[in-house]
Amino acid sequence: MTFVRSSDLAAPLLASAAEIEDPRTRMAGSLPGIIQPFLTWLTAKPAPGETPAERSATSFVASALGWTFGGCAVTLSPFILGDLSVLFWLLVPLGLLASCCGLGLFQVVVFHHCSHGTVFRTRERNRRVGRLISALLLFKRFDDYQHEHMLHHSPKKLLTEEDEFADFVLGMCGLEAGIPKRLLWRRVAWALVSPGFHGRFLLRRIRASLFTGDRAHDRVGRFAWTAAILLAAATGTLLEFSVAWVLPVTVLLQAATVLRILCEHRFPEPEMIAARDREFVCHATAGVFPGVMPPAVRATTPRGLLLWAGWWLDMLTVQLFVRLFVLVGDAPCHDFHHRKPATRRWTTYIHARQQDLDAGSPGFPAGYLENWGLLSAIDQNLGSLANTRPESIGR
Repeated sequence: MTFVRSSDLAAPLLASAAEIEDPRTRMAGSLPGIIQPFLTWLTAKPAPGETPAERSATSFVASALGWTFGGCAVTLSPFILGDLSVLFWLLVPLGLLASCCGLGLFQVVVFHHCSHGTVFRTRERNRRVGRLISALLLFKRFDDYQHEHMLHHSPKKLLTEEDEFADFVLGMCGLEAGIPKRLLWRRVAWALVSPGFHGRFLLRRIRASLFTGDRAHDRVGRFAWTAAILLAAATGTLLEFSVAWVLPVTVLLQAATVLRILCEHRFPEPEMIAARDREFVCHATAGVFPGVMPPAVRATTPRGLLLWAGWWLDMLTVQLFVRLFVLVGDAPCHDFHHRKPATRRWTTYIHARQQDLDAGSPGFPAGYLENWGLLSAIDQNLGSLANTRPESIGR
């Protein structure tokens, strides 16, 4: 982890961005320009001096639709072709990953930013789309989510009993402040594979989406899900429907949600939590970037070739999976979102965050925290929870 200072901080122990060679800077200096746009997307960090490409908010809606239903089509292809041997094992996992990426984009980007009113031009259209998404994908009723999410953005509520993040981590996931980090990791690992946990999580989602007391909202979700299940039963495609749609919407999306939420926030020192000022916000969030430092040697020797082959293997398997399954959309730059929650520049989040960092984080007393690697970020966040006194949460 590196800490990049703001221009108004002069502490000698903190290094400026120019003094740190992070993995992305090394990638930009070691690899051809033609692959830099791909690396920018994969790592969610721009190359030094890179010009941002403008993107509309509605293009994220199109991407979410494309990934979701394109993934469903790939997942169903072995069933349609009638070959459940090699094609099943090759195509189904890829299709499920694509669908989960799309569902994550709906959750993290479209639904989320609709609650901030920054996807569509009017507040009413953001609300209508948000309500539709929550009903169809079993997300919390949009109006309830929007209210709770605004509390989450308040320094006075963040990491308290009223905070949606704290409620999920401490309540749903059963994590506790002040217990050993290894025990926290054990609980996280068990939650990811536990049928009981996923059952409770799904029941919680169904109640928050289909049984809200809002008849108009509940009617849409109940009708859509009932019609889909009955149609699948009538056509003899319940298995296909379960694999291509129900599995990614439930268990897989829930696993991705656990991993994503666990890397979003950390617990600062008790004094900083008690202060609940802008510095608290700076230390409670961090950027999380998929990627590892590339080799410092050239691929001109057998050893160099081996090191670079291993690096590319990691980037195109582990890190690509993390980007598509967990850190979708602007999730890697969640710290920028907490500093600028209402900005419409979230559509160019990669460069917007970097520009704010390079400008010295105006309006905030501290710079950005950065983590490279999902597991490293979760480990540090769990470590901060292990070092937190239970009584310091909820003040």
